Amino acid sequence: MVKHTEDHSHLDLLFQEARETSVEPSTDLLARVLDDGLAHMPVAEVAVAPVSCAPAWRRFLSALGGWPAAAGLVTAAVTGVSIGYAAPGPVGNVTSGFGLEIGTGYDVVDLIPSMDGFYAEVEG
Repeated sequence: MVKHTEDHSHLDLLFQEARETSVEPSTDLLARVLDDGLAHMPVAEVAVAPVSCAPAWRRFLSALGGWPAAAGLVTAAVTGVSIGYAAPGPVGNVTSGFGLEIGTGYDVVDLIPSMDGFYAEVEG
């Protein structure tokens, strides 16, 4: 293997001189480059939002999820109102149907929360 021992000191001096010299482009060159870049840029078009001429109820229906979602919502509302209006029988009848024999049945009124439970004294 041959070792090359050349002296590169003249290159080092040249690179040092290049590092010390700062070269700035002329303002004419910068203006021409900027004008050329602006000439090649596409022109931005203004996007116009489409105007919705649908009625408010149709926009509301589409926000819910369409007719299937609205049908499910109406069915749940009608079912809730009908159960609330015609209160079911005592809960004891329901639990006895499952084979759960509870000594005393509860009425629907017993399941309605009231402030009496909060005021009851704890004995102990």
